[in-house]
Amino acid sequence: MMLHTERILGEVAAERRNQDEKWGPQSYPDGTGGIVREAESDMAREVCDKQHQAGHGTWISILREEVYEVFAETDPAKIREELIQVAAV
Repeated sequence: MMLHTERILGEVAAERRNQDEKWGPQSYPDGTGGIVREAESDMAREVCDKQHQAGHGTWISILREEVYEVFAETDPAKIREELIQVAAV
C-alpha cells in the first residue's frame, strides 16, 4: 500500500512542477471563509453523514465534505491541514 501512495504523491509532485512550468508562480488570495462557505461546509457534512448512516456513503461525498471544509476555513494553518486531508482522500 505504501508504494502505491508514494507513487501517487510522486505524480502529484510532478503535476505541480508541470503547472509551475506552464503558468509560472501563482499568487492569488485563497478566497476562503464567509458565512456562505460555512453553510456549504455544514451542508456537505450533513449530507455525507446521512449517506454513510444510511449505508450509501461514497468517496465523492467524503471528498466533497473535505473540500468544503477547506472553502469554509480562514486560518492558513488549518487550510493547509484540510488540503492535506483532501489530498489523502
